[in-house]
This record gives sequence, C-alpha cells and structure tokens, in this order.
Amino acid sequence: MNPTVGIAVILTVLQAAHCQMIKDLSACLLGQSLRVDCRYENKTSNPLTYEFSITKDNRKHVIHSTISVSENIYRSRANVTMHKNLVCLYLQSFTTSDEGVYMCELKATNDYTGNQIKNITVIKDKLEKCAGFSLLIQNTSWLLLLLLSLPLLQAVDFVSL
Repeated sequence: MNPTVGIAVILTVLQAAHCQMIKDLSACLLGQSLRVDCRYENKTSNPLTYEFSITKDNRKHVIHSTISVSENIYRSRANVTMHKNLVCLYLQSFTTSDEGVYMCELKATNDYTGNQIKNITVIKDKLEKCAGFSLLIQNTSWLLLLLLSLPLLQAVDFVSL
C-alpha cells in the first residue's frame, strides 16, 4: 500500500473517532416559549453547526440553522444559544399550531462521519415547565464563584467576632 494512502486512511479514522454525539434531546415550556435542549458530547475543537427543524404534515420546516436557511414564519420567533455541550432553541409564542416532531441536527466542521440527528415529539399539553435548576446549569460560573468565596465569607465572620 502507498504510504500516502495509508496516512490518509489513518487520518480519516482518527477524524471519525473525534466526532460529536447527541446525548439527549428534551423540550419544556419557559413561560410562553418552547425550549428545546440538544445536549451533545463533542470530542473535537472543530466548530459545530446545527439545525433545528419541525416536521408537520409530513413536511420539514427549518426553524433555526447554521446549515441551511430558516423559514420566514419562524425567523422572528426563534433564537438559539450555545453553551458548552448544549445547544438551546427558544421558540417564542409557542401554540398548538407549533406542535410536531422537532429535530436537532449537529455536525462538526470537517467531520466526515455524517450529521448527528435526534427527534422529539412536542405536544403543548404534555410539556412540563422548565425547571429552574436546569436554567442555572447553563451558566455555572456564578455558582463556582459563590462556592469559592464561602471560605472567605466564613473567615470575615470569624474575624468580626
């Protein structure tokens, strides 16, 4: 075998081992908005692209995407935030007409193993309210700061006595 071909095969196999994988897809109500959380494990530093879509009446509608173009009816209502290992879709003014099968699709740049896709059926009457704790998990820097400052606060109380 040609050494150049052998190196190319090894690099391709190594790249395939360093892809992202969707671990969980969940949905909840946050006030009048729908929140869809797409949790993933990313084993590469390559940029991540995403697409949130809904299937209604056997037709796919793109809600928000860095892969393709979002549909006009969702552009003004949809917002996406990205945190470490979490991509969140927020769909404002969620109603029963927005019910359907929601899909999260992820792809790491230069990942030749294909896109990761996960679906969830969303029905408004069956959705739970988003837990406050899960909102806090998204940005834990304040919690870390609080935990690190507790010994200092205890020391100040001890000195003042």
